[in-house]
Amino acid sequence: MHDHERAARQSLIDHCRAMNASGLSLHKSGNASLRWGTGLLITPTGRAYDRLLPEDIVYLEADGTCPPGQLIPSSEWRFHVDIMNAFPDVNAVVHVHSTHATALACLGEGIPAFHYMVAVAGGDHIPCAEYATFGTAALSDNVLRALDGGLRACLMANHGQVATGKTLADAYALAEEVENLARQYLLARSLGPTRNLPPEEMALVLEKFKYYGQQRTPERG
Repeated sequence: MHDHERAARQSLIDHCRAMNASGLSLHKSGNASLRWGTGLLITPTGRAYDRLLPEDIVYLEADGTCPPGQLIPSSEWRFHVDIMNAFPDVNAVVHVHSTHATALACLGEGIPAFHYMVAVAGGDHIPCAEYATFGTAALSDNVLRALDGGLRACLMANHGQVATGKTLADAYALAEEVENLARQYLLARSLGPTRNLPPEEMALVLEKFKYYGQQRTPERG
């Protein structure tokens, strides 16, 4: 195993350990993947993250085939594979059972435009994918439908949330944002109906988000 691949595998482990430490996902719940070559690297099923070694991370081909001699991949490998095949700009997927996002998902609800930061997930709302049994093609299909149209995250009914990114750090940060928004939304709803932003305002916010943060500018001569 080359140093570059070992570092990628260790990064998956480090992010999953951070999921545990932050409370995004407890114990063995949740999983993460990273595009690698013509396939992807993904966490194995049923292994405690604090005991994982780089050699334990599983490589899957683009069609989901698992070359022999490895641990069994995450039970949710299918939607990781399908997301990366469907969205070429996605290089990492993080799936967690974060408390507030999962609470909303158990109501079958997504997150509306109660706050402009909902746009961080790429749209004017964060949808909730329909329920299907974990690990099934039906669940993967539901997640793909929820992410259609350029969305980068969704809730999963009676399950949790999934976030994507160009890098593993991006996907992890988005999962944190989604959980924070879910917490704020539930708190606001406990005080009364939320005053959601209209579609035209969210369209403006989404446009502004294209240029949000530090932008590279042409050098001056």
